[in-house]
Amino acid sequence: MRIHIIEDDDALRTALARLLGACGYRVDVHASAEAFLRAGTGGEAGCILLDVDMPGLGGLELQDRLRASGSILPIVFLTGNGSIAMSVRAIKAGAEDFLSKPVGKEALLDAIGRAMRRYETAAARDSLLSDLRGRAAMLTAREREVFALVVRGLLNKQIAFELGNTERTVKAHRRSLMEKLGAGSLAELVQMANRLGVSDPGHGAVQ
Repeated sequence: MRIHIIEDDDALRTALARLLGACGYRVDVHASAEAFLRAGTGGEAGCILLDVDMPGLGGLELQDRLRASGSILPIVFLTGNGSIAMSVRAIKAGAEDFLSKPVGKEALLDAIGRAMRRYETAAARDSLLSDLRGRAAMLTAREREVFALVVRGLLNKQIAFELGNTERTVKAHRRSLMEKLGAGSLAELVQMANRLGVSDPGHGAVQ
């Protein structure tokens, strides 16, 4: 895993890179948020060690941009004069920690360790969701409609009436969609619908 250090203080940036490198981490250093955005992450696993106060794009603004882009890289903030309100905002927006400079080695490594574990959890969750979306893409239009009505709690005969089909046909669609999604029960089907996001259950639209 790789740690991206985004810090405008040259001496501190170098010291952090040496410390983390000595601890076995791969490290990329960036003197500004803009430099980090230009370099990109290449989709590599890791986390971000981010200064709050920098010329140009600040740490909190970069956090907002990364969050909007769907990045799952956890952020550990460093600040020399951060307020409680600032730290609360950062944590609410998903930051792993908000550390004050100068930060001790143990506190820093502990925060980074938690950030790395958080990344692994998020990456696994994204992988499972991607797989589920792939299976959902195999559903026919009618199966999508049945799927949405089933997770609303409608019985087969109610779904048949809603769609103008026979109950036997609905049962066939239900069996087929459960096989395609890999659902073994109604409870699993509801959980899958929640993860996929049924935008309009009444019309069977699955995002």
